[in-house]
Amino acid sequence: MSSSPPDPVHARAELRAFNRTVTERIGVLEDQYLDRGRSLALDRLLWEIGTDGAEVRDLRTGLGLDSGYLSRMLRALEHEGLIVTVASGDDSRVRRAEITDAGRAEVDILDRLSDDLADAILEPLTPSQREELLSAAATTRKLLTASAIEISPTDPDEPAAREAITQYYAVLAERFELGFDPATTRPAPADALRPPAGRFLIATLKGTVVGCVGVKLHPDRVGEIKRLWVAPETRGMGLGRRLLTAIEDAARDAGSTVVRLDTNRTLTEAIRLYRSAGYVEIPAFNDEPYAHHWFEKHLAS
Repeated sequence: MSSSPPDPVHARAELRAFNRTVTERIGVLEDQYLDRGRSLALDRLLWEIGTDGAEVRDLRTGLGLDSGYLSRMLRALEHEGLIVTVASGDDSRVRRAEITDAGRAEVDILDRLSDDLADAILEPLTPSQREELLSAAATTRKLLTASAIEISPTDPDEPAAREAITQYYAVLAERFELGFDPATTRPAPADALRPPAGRFLIATLKGTVVGCVGVKLHPDRVGEIKRLWVAPETRGMGLGRRLLTAIEDAARDAGSTVVRLDTNRTLTEAIRLYRSAGYVEIPAFNDEPYAHHWFEKHLAS
């Protein structure tokens, strides 16, 4: 039996109180984080640039920063002599942030001071409290990452969609007992996964594609789910269930009353997901050579 959803008023109050406690305890409210003369935002940017440097557009996407605000932050770090911004490769339009020797020394100091802050938080606690805090921190980080993943419809011929399908094929080739050849599986071309014939969704995290799923809409109001994939780094975050629910909703909105899918016996995690999501096993409804199980679910109106 699933638990009831949290009361939204209590949930908001608890998260806001959590945010206030964390920001106060780690020093976010101070205008000079770790007494280094800069805000936490500038120190975080310097750390993200790191010893290898980074393209400005990647920093903007990864940190979710406005272009103008990021430019001002980069200028502030340049003014301190901690970084330089240069053209990236042969394209002068693409800018890259590179750390200087002074910047590397500053990152070393920030790492040491950050370790000291972590020790100061943990030291007053009992061993069991430390384990509880570390476990809660790991869970919080995972769930905050999960909440940042966005699912959106896209054309299956878009680069992000093609990348997702390529990754999906790679997983099948690795997991299937006899490997996987896309040329021998039942086709699901782009035209079958774009409106009006179908739908295709991708999941992204900070601009990186981390999942996908599609559905072929058949005339008998049956939707055939295809290409469900979740990136390894986001497994265990409930993304597979979110994608499955999202494509069911898309199929229902398009008029489907039933969804079906096939899967290989080696994909045990997917089989558990389907069964827990209300799918029941049925006789084979297609001649997919890589399938061992076929499932069906009736969609509530």
